[in-house]
Amino acid sequence: MTSERRLGILVGGGPAPGINSALSAAAIEATKDGLEVIGIHDGFEHLMNGRTDMIRPIAISDVSRLHFQGGSVIGTSRANPTANEADLQRTVDTLNQLGVGHLITIGGEDTAYAAARIGRHADGAIRIAHIPKTIDNDLPLPASAPTFGFETARHLGTQWALNLMEESRTTNRWCLVVVMGRKAGHLALGIGKAAGATVTIIPEEFSSSEIDLDDLCLVVEGAILKRRSMGHRDGVAVVAEGVAAKIDPEQLAKMPGVEVGHDSYGNIRLEKIPLAAILEREVARRFAERGESPSMVAVTLGYELRCAAPIPFDIDYTRTLGYGAVRSLLSEDLDERARSGGIVCLDEGRLRVLPFGDLEEPGTGRIRTRMVDVRSEHYRVAREYMIRLQRRDLQDESLLRRLAEVSGMEAQDVVTRFGPSFEHDSFEDAS
Repeated sequence: MTSERRLGILVGGGPAPGINSALSAAAIEATKDGLEVIGIHDGFEHLMNGRTDMIRPIAISDVSRLHFQGGSVIGTSRANPTANEADLQRTVDTLNQLGVGHLITIGGEDTAYAAARIGRHADGAIRIAHIPKTIDNDLPLPASAPTFGFETARHLGTQWALNLMEESRTTNRWCLVVVMGRKAGHLALGIGKAAGATVTIIPEEFSSSEIDLDDLCLVVEGAILKRRSMGHRDGVAVVAEGVAAKIDPEQLAKMPGVEVGHDSYGNIRLEKIPLAAILEREVARRFAERGESPSMVAVTLGYELRCAAPIPFDIDYTRTLGYGAVRSLLSEDLDERARSGGIVCLDEGRLRVLPFGDLEEPGTGRIRTRMVDVRSEHYRVAREYMIRLQRRDLQDESLLRRLAEVSGMEAQDVVTRFGPSFEHDSFEDAS
């Protein structure tokens, strides 16, 4: 089998619902076209170590009923083949030894970056198509198209949030729910908005590149007080984990139980920062200063979602993307830039390949991160249905009086305490 007729498939980064469906669709389409298909275990981990034994042949019979299963039958890892030139060269050499002339990578921005680097280093000997996968929804796809796995994670996360809302109502307590998503707030916002959470907090709403932990706590504290002024002592705050990436690492490092580290791609390991517990402790301390002890519980949501069975949307979507990845690799009609490698996506219902070069940050070559647009109607509607302190609330004498009453503070002290928090609010600035 010549390298032009052997296709390899690998998965990088964290799991997401729909991986097996994308793999299945690609393997079936490639086999129908006469290609030999191999699955490469554990992402780039073994390739960059020069191992050629960590592969498995994939036949149609192996994957024909795989599309509805969660997880990844070929595993995944965050191994970074671009950390140094030796690893990069070894990865390309190993792929050449395996006879891989076509490579499909399934992953997020880091895996896409690695795929782009490998494609360039191989100098055209290996054609690469990347299928965008992440529950974070943070790849810059056209027309606000989601990354696969996001819709399933949002659907299941919403069910969890609804359960916690009932827990909150039943027990008269606040649930502080931190949701995975890395730097972007798409998943937290999607869950919070769909569940009707009391308040949802995402990193994009803070206009400053770096914030103090107090800025985050003030939003939660203000929401609790505003909800009390309406006669309720329960609520759910959904917080995107990416907010932690905006807090000074030195401030976080001083917190008990915090380990500030980075992964192989240089990303801060947000899963090592117990943001929910930190937030619960800090907000409780603020109320304790006024002689109160509100009932709160901290929850972190994310790992429960990543290996779930995909919902029909993601099955449908990934089968199209898997098919499209193979067709793009075998097409002679793509322009030269797209033939050199890119991300396979749907644009207004049509398959399209976005050249890696069009998606890279100038200077670094890293794939751009798609952040939540706080000026969009999508976000504006979410904010309109939240219960959170706003600048105009402090100008409403009746509401300000109630806020002072439920907080045990003087009205002017309420203004002094919460007024500065709006200075960092991108949405308030845009309104």
